[in-house]
Amino acid sequence: MNLQSAYFAGGCFWGVEYYFEKLEGVKAAISGYMGGHINNPSYKEVCSGRTGHLEVVRIDYDSDIVTFEELTELFFEIHDPTQKNGQGPDIGNQYFSAIFYNNQEEKDIAQALIEILKNKGYDISTQLISALNTPFFEAEEYHQDYYFKHNKQPYCHKYIKRF
Repeated sequence: MNLQSAYFAGGCFWGVEYYFEKLEGVKAAISGYMGGHINNPSYKEVCSGRTGHLEVVRIDYDSDIVTFEELTELFFEIHDPTQKNGQGPDIGNQYFSAIFYNNQEEKDIAQALIEILKNKGYDISTQLISALNTPFFEAEEYHQDYYFKHNKQPYCHKYIKRF
């Protein structure tokens, strides 16, 4: 197994986690926070909008089964990458669309997919942010596997074929 991690912010982490957990090759999808200026923030602090963190899902995956490109394509198909102020009814900085890339190759892949979507007429708002020196903080336990635990379906996310 060739275990890698990828980091995606696409609005409320519950829906992002829900879709990625179903993908073959994904070993774990963990809700958390990245990109802010305090260590180990709480959900309440992140929701205040004052920490600078985004709701992020860390995807631990076997790159022998699924590629970063395939993960990124799914990311663009499970949320609205054109919404600038949040995701669906969830408005606020913590819900912005972003990919935290680990290296230049991941950045290039994400940028190439953004260009494909732009050429199809989408005005992409997704930000590309370096994951280097940007720690991932795991969210509280009650956020993990939220839809599975509550036997519900995502309300902010739905799959739309774009590629």
